[in-house]
Amino acid sequence: MKFKTLMTSVALAATAFACAAHAAAIEVENAWVRATVKGQLATGAFMTLTAKEGARLVGVSSPVAGVSQVHEMTMDAGIMKMGEVKGGLDLPAGKAVALKSGGYHLMLMDLKSTLLQGTSVPLTLVFKDAKGVESKVELTVPVAAVAPAGMAHGKEAPMDHSMHGNMPAKKAP
Repeated sequence: MKFKTLMTSVALAATAFACAAHAAAIEVENAWVRATVKGQLATGAFMTLTAKEGARLVGVSSPVAGVSQVHEMTMDAGIMKMGEVKGGLDLPAGKAVALKSGGYHLMLMDLKSTLLQGTSVPLTLVFKDAKGVESKVELTVPVAAVAPAGMAHGKEAPMDHSMHGNMPAKKAP
């Protein structure tokens, strides 16, 4: 009986090591979540992801939100369109993919409370490699009113996520 328990422990340890090694193959930099005001039901999360070997970001979750999704914002004939990225976001091997305002980003919707600047938010990112093996990366991400200095990639279009909540959309400055 002891041998069976030992073998089970070895198998679990090997699986945990393989998952941890795969998760380490995704580098996450400059992650942050936009602060909210009372009554706001949605916000965005932003970061730069680099996969050592190709992968896909196929999901996100957070205990602060009822719904979390990978989103893309595009402009079509001068109209902003935003929606979930079906099937996941491709992360080519060795290429940094920025999740930022005006493009790919994470949406946290049906927020359970106001996200105050200076606090942090737990996020779980779910990735799939080329073989279909899924892995997760657990993060604790700072909440800020504006992007950290490392996320400034030139002039970004302001993005208003209030359409996901109960607040009227604001006009860009």
